[in-house]
Parts: sequence; structure tokens; C-alpha cells
Amino acid sequence: MRTLIFRTAAPYLTSLMLLFSVFVLLRGHNEPGGGFIGGLIAVAAFAIQGIAFGVPEARRAMRFHPMAISGFGLFLSAIAGMVSIVFRVPFLSGLWWSPSLFGVTVDLSTVMLFDIGVYLVVVGSLTSVALSLEEREEP
Repeated sequence: MRTLIFRTAAPYLTSLMLLFSVFVLLRGHNEPGGGFIGGLIAVAAFAIQGIAFGVPEARRAMRFHPMAISGFGLFLSAIAGMVSIVFRVPFLSGLWWSPSLFGVTVDLSTVMLFDIGVYLVVVGSLTSVALSLEEREEP
């Protein structure tokens, strides 16, 4: 399905979906959403890119190999658990701190680090599967 209209709209749709996926990721701590749902939205964006322009173009748009993204996400999620061990609390306990950057207090947590890791695992692994399936269907 490589019509002119689809190829014209695909970059805008992909950009909008990736931006929305990050919004859902960051919103997920207090309201519905989080790393898994945000990752699924990002995978759909890369799938649209692959359908519109082909798998090689979608892989170039990702800049990193999907499995490397997935591995880095798994590393971040493990680090989120290890931080709790350092502070002698149960594994994967949520720890919060509020550093002040340029006069603005920013709330950071191990929960956010874990969610970002889940996001990257979902994006990497499912994009790898989706692009592999699209490669087999191309003539």
C-alpha cells in the first residue's frame, strides 16, 4: 500500500504517534498509560513507516538495531531494581528524589526508570518482529 497520499501522510502520522507515545509513557505514573502502552504506540508508528516506505527506510529511521534498543531497555529496568538493593529496601521498590535543576525542582524516580526500560523493550522487540514480518511480504 504505497499510494502517494499514504506516503505523504506517513511521516506526519509517524511523528505524531511517536510524540503521543512519549506523552503516554510519561503520563503513566499517575493516570492510565505507561511504558507498555506507549511502546505499542511507537511500534505502530514504525510499522506505518515500514509500510509506507519499506523496511530499510524504517530501519534507518530507528537509527539503532531494534534488539539493541530492547537490550538497553532491559538494562535500564534492571538498574531500577538494583538501586533499591543499594538502599536496602525490597527489590523494585519505588524510590523518589527531587533534584533542583536551574531553579526548577524535578521529581525523578526508579519507577520512571523502570517504565522507560519497559518502553524500550517493547519498542525494540516488537519492532523487530513487525519489520521482519514486513520484509517477508515485500515482493
